[in-house]
Amino acid sequence: MHSEQVRTRSDVVAPTHADPLARAASTGVGGPLGRIALTGHSWWGPLRVVLAVAILTFGLGVVQKSPCVVTEWDDAAQPLPFSHMCYSDISYLYVGRGLAEGILPFQPISSLPDIKQPAGPDEVHQYSIEYPVLTGAWMGLAGFVTQLIGKSPDVSALSHQDVGANKDVQYDGTLFWAVNAIGFFVLLLISLAFLVHAQRRRPWDAMLIAASPCLALTAMINWDILVIGCVAGFLWAWSTRRPVWAGIFIGLGAATKLFPLFFLGPLLVLCWRERKLDTWMQTAAGALGVWLLVNLPVFYWSPDEYLWFWRFNADRGPDFGSIWLVASNYGHAASSHVVNVTTWIFFGLACLAIALLGLFARRRPRLVQLLFLVVVAFLLINKVYSPQYVLWLLPLAALARPRWRDIVIWQACEIFYFFAVWMHIANFFVAAGAHDWLYGLAVLLRISGELFLVVMVVRDILNPWSDPVRRDGLSDDPLGGVLDEGIDAELHEPPPRAAGRLARTESAP
Repeated sequence: MHSEQVRTRSDVVAPTHADPLARAASTGVGGPLGRIALTGHSWWGPLRVVLAVAILTFGLGVVQKSPCVVTEWDDAAQPLPFSHMCYSDISYLYVGRGLAEGILPFQPISSLPDIKQPAGPDEVHQYSIEYPVLTGAWMGLAGFVTQLIGKSPDVSALSHQDVGANKDVQYDGTLFWAVNAIGFFVLLLISLAFLVHAQRRRPWDAMLIAASPCLALTAMINWDILVIGCVAGFLWAWSTRRPVWAGIFIGLGAATKLFPLFFLGPLLVLCWRERKLDTWMQTAAGALGVWLLVNLPVFYWSPDEYLWFWRFNADRGPDFGSIWLVASNYGHAASSHVVNVTTWIFFGLACLAIALLGLFARRRPRLVQLLFLVVVAFLLINKVYSPQYVLWLLPLAALARPRWRDIVIWQACEIFYFFAVWMHIANFFVAAGAHDWLYGLAVLLRISGELFLVVMVVRDILNPWSDPVRRDGLSDDPLGGVLDEGIDAELHEPPPRAAGRLARTESAP
């Protein structure tokens, strides 16, 4: 495939030429972008268009959650959060984790007044934050802002169990949701700016994230959108050859949702292959240093509350979205210990397979391809796979396989699961305790959609001429930083039959 077929005069890849679905969709708005167009010379450049679409997408997500955004919780009593699919943890955890009482995240229990002390052994961790440190810090900061601008009633004389009944507290819970929404919105725009600037020749790939229906549906369920900022910052820093900053973003991401720590594995594999271990060492040192800088003060201040995140996740059983829960529902339950051991064994084997693929593929894989495969492997075998975890994959999937058709297929599977899980929780289709075949089907369909993307990405690694990024013959790894245009950056030509098939694919409307 020749470069002039997909690039504009500004040397930017034009999706309406490079992507068959985008090309077909463009017929309704004037057709594909002209090949001699000077993109970036109009006020409506890629960054502004991507941000404008993101504003619309996030706004639609807020509207979708609006039935549950109420100042009195009785107005959104069950089953409304599930029938309208607008459930969010955010307002409830404002009360549930003591933020409404002015209690700091990870605050030692022994420092609380007597009336706030646990009434029994089942309530020892009623204030404990089940998230990593930076997520807890975000919650605390949002709670502080809410206390400043909200009604902030005096609940010092109330026990923890009675605080939620206060109408002013419920009002502030909704305000807390709004404060988080504003913070998420700003962080999303910054993240997309990072991704647009990370790839000079492919700024439009960020549109796959900005226009994502999964972003609209899941951004306000929990605090998982925070990690998109860390992932985007890492990809920008690494692609612009700032290895220490890349490590800093990995450390911040690991202190937010843990999984960005896994990025060091694919980086090690590719840096080993490219003989860039000194660069990897800088990144790993930055990641470890920042993670320790964030975590150690909290650990020394309140070790029991800090360790609750690790204990909670180790002790909990299979939860929504996991294949383990489906197996349990059909009589194949396993203890938390068995699930933990089995999960780590399979995840270790998956990482080994991905490492071998990265080391021995004929051409070095693109970095984001291996990152995507590692995170998918973790999610597919994890014992918890909440609906909002799709946000963990969204930027990696969009950049590993930037094809609208494939991303649409995957997200259609995710949307079906999003519908099914709320129906399952509310027992809308089956009686409580009965086997919910629709939910089991939705879990399998969700897994199938991700495995479809996995197959496409692995095929791209083994056959570089099928990779949407590399097939123009001019790109190696736009997000690869020091790996880009490395030792084995040349494009291996496809065999004659594959070349003819690719040509027919690209010429199809």
